[in-house]
Amino acid sequence: MLIKANGFYAYKSALHVFSTHTAPAEINLEDWNKEGLWRSAYQGLADNCLFFAEDVFGGQFCIKNDEIYAFDPETGGMEYLASDIEGWANVIFEDYEMLTGYPLAHDWQELNGRIPSGSRLLPKIPFVAGGDFTLANLYLSDAVDGMKFRAEIAVQIKDLPEGARIELNFSD
Repeated sequence: MLIKANGFYAYKSALHVFSTHTAPAEINLEDWNKEGLWRSAYQGLADNCLFFAEDVFGGQFCIKNDEIYAFDPETGGMEYLASDIEGWANVIFEDYEMLTGYPLAHDWQELNGRIPSGSRLLPKIPFVAGGDFTLANLYLSDAVDGMKFRAEIAVQIKDLPEGARIELNFSD
């Protein structure tokens, strides 16, 4: 994939595939995957993964054990998507609206202008806490800051049973 298109945005910037090369205002694949950037904040939940793309909400797509998964930044959970990159591309193409957040990316940009490089749309009320997938619940955030912020959520709720009351505590 990187030979044909070495990093790109698609579906109104709802899908961002990282490049292997550094460019102005763009973080590359190697830097995105550095432990100290945001991954260590997940305290093991993001280990043994190569994160290569993200949806408009900063949901990550990664390679783990030679398979492709979706990584939920609010829970640290992973969902199997495909056995290889070609299969992942087919899955994205078949359900791009759901898997990339395209409808909200489109609507956001109609109202607010394009989503800048290095930014994603984050929920004001986290989706895992019942936040709606609506424009009113979204704000523009730096992608790295968004991952670090949601890592705090994921780490705090990782051992809670489904439906448990969530009380989040955030550091400065």
